[in-house]
Amino acid sequence: MRILVLGGTGYLGRHVAARLRALPGALILTAGRSPAAEFGADLAADPAERLAGTLAAAAPDAVVNCAGATGGDPVTLAEVNARGPAVLCAALREAAPAARLVHLGSAAEYGPGVPGTPVPESAPACPVTLYGATKLAGTVAIGASAPDGVVLRVGNPVGPGAPPASLPGRLAALLRSAGQDPEAVLRLGDLSAHRDFVDVRDVAQAVALAVITPGLLPPVLNIGAGKAVTVRELAHGLAGRAGFRGRWAESVGGSARSGPVSWQCSDISAAQRALGWRPAHTLDDALTALWSATAERVP
Repeated sequence: MRILVLGGTGYLGRHVAARLRALPGALILTAGRSPAAEFGADLAADPAERLAGTLAAAAPDAVVNCAGATGGDPVTLAEVNARGPAVLCAALREAAPAARLVHLGSAAEYGPGVPGTPVPESAPACPVTLYGATKLAGTVAIGASAPDGVVLRVGNPVGPGAPPASLPGRLAALLRSAGQDPEAVLRLGDLSAHRDFVDVRDVAQAVALAVITPGLLPPVLNIGAGKAVTVRELAHGLAGRAGFRGRWAESVGGSARSGPVSWQCSDISAAQRALGWRPAHTLDDALTALWSATAERVP
């Protein structure tokens, strides 16, 4: 089975590609802007004809789209998250119409949740951030244009290799720098929001199952831990692993990407039914793996 992973050199893409390589008989190919990818591809800029040529050369049985922008200016977000999936669908129709498409969406597409109530896929998508809106546009494009496509709406991924642009990755770097200095001060934003944190390795497993499960899948499946915890709990859990002895300086108000959403949790029962998937790792597992991975990068 030939599987093409777009964005296969990024954070999620690396974990996804590694898990897919463990599938019996699978040949994993990567595509993206990185020189490390086997095929050059830029979903933000490539015309459909060029992308179709890339797909024809790769001849995939399945395509996994891990490419996406989590931050940046509005044009960048729209080009990568909205235009990209639409162009990909057009290219697939031309060059690989029988290939299954597995696309990584985001729980941010739902917008604010109701405390205590996990959000099912049937809930209205009402994003309140530009990031969520552009991810939703990509989901709509796939639902309308990919006959054998599924969007995995991922919660907040945590685990080894988390990039500095993410809160877990940035916090791990800050804690590694602070060491056990009792005078250290960590200046962070508001940590009171509730989020559904899912281990990145569980996300990769969900993708693998979405690739190999026979028959048509539901158009959207939530992938999360199925429980909401405060961002503060994540931060303190990571600090405990670091032996942090300093103090926190927590400001009020979140980032532009997540600030308007104070509570978010996904109902993951549909993924359990459709894929036989459920998370195998706890938040503690994810934080332990994240902290261990940061130690491996220190000279």
